[in-house]
Amino acid sequence: MSTHDTQVTADVPEMPAPRVREFAAHSIGGGLALLLGLAGLLVGGGLIATATAVTGTGVKAVLIIGGILVALAAFLAMCGLNMVAPGEARVVQLFGRYRGTIRQDGLRWVNPLTSRTRISTRVRNHETAVLKVNDAYGNPIELAAVVVWRVEDTAQATFEVDDYVEFVSTQTEAAVRHIAIEYPYDAHEEDGLSLRGNAEEITEKLAVELHARVEAAGVQIIESRFTHLAYAPEIASAMLQRQQAGAVVAARQKIVEGAVGMVEAALTRIAEQDIVELDPERKAAMVSNLMVVLCGDRSAQPVLNTGTLYQ
Repeated sequence: MSTHDTQVTADVPEMPAPRVREFAAHSIGGGLALLLGLAGLLVGGGLIATATAVTGTGVKAVLIIGGILVALAAFLAMCGLNMVAPGEARVVQLFGRYRGTIRQDGLRWVNPLTSRTRISTRVRNHETAVLKVNDAYGNPIELAAVVVWRVEDTAQATFEVDDYVEFVSTQTEAAVRHIAIEYPYDAHEEDGLSLRGNAEEITEKLAVELHARVEAAGVQIIESRFTHLAYAPEIASAMLQRQQAGAVVAARQKIVEGAVGMVEAALTRIAEQDIVELDPERKAAMVSNLMVVLCGDRSAQPVLNTGTLYQ
């Protein structure tokens, strides 16, 4: 394992191992079950109707009781019908025990004595509120993130946590806060990681930590991104001045490097073409004048020398 992988997987919380895993529930097509149920209701109604035409008391009682029982059995059997829409699943339980999950869409039939819990398997977005935390340097910052997720294991989402939607929301906020306190907003060191300067690396670490936190709930993290990142209002102006000062210093450094190169090129060209012979004092004066012209904030105001450099 590389050093980068070790750093990415460090400080990941350990969640308990799941006690139940999703598997397919035993179900059949609901069309046949619906037809049989309707047929049972018609048969039961027919028996009751036939009983009205029978004169014998015993036979009439048998027909009525038989019709009622057939109708009740047909109605009870039809209670096992489930309409499963695309992007949904049904978690099936029998007397408290998990008996599988129905993921196939359409009309399905299962044991009518079971209970079925509807659960969505569609892709969802969760955006955190703007959180105010302190970064690794202790500076107050504001940040928010958006997480794209979906339920991958319906059994874990149903039985391992109380409310998987609230669980994802809470764990997302915890992961964002944990990432924020581990890294500074802007790194003072040149090769240090920062929230603003190393967005890809920080986002990768956020995704790894989120996956570890919500895996126990059977949730798959598809993508996670920071949507808001800024200094807190109370220090924003001071940090802006610091950033501006850093930009000015960097720009000045580039200007000086360019000016030194131009002066060096000018002196070399003069010496190669033997335009004028310059002694050390004249070279120093020329370098000083060129540096003032090239590095100054304002346009240079030339001063004409009617004498010599020595008078």
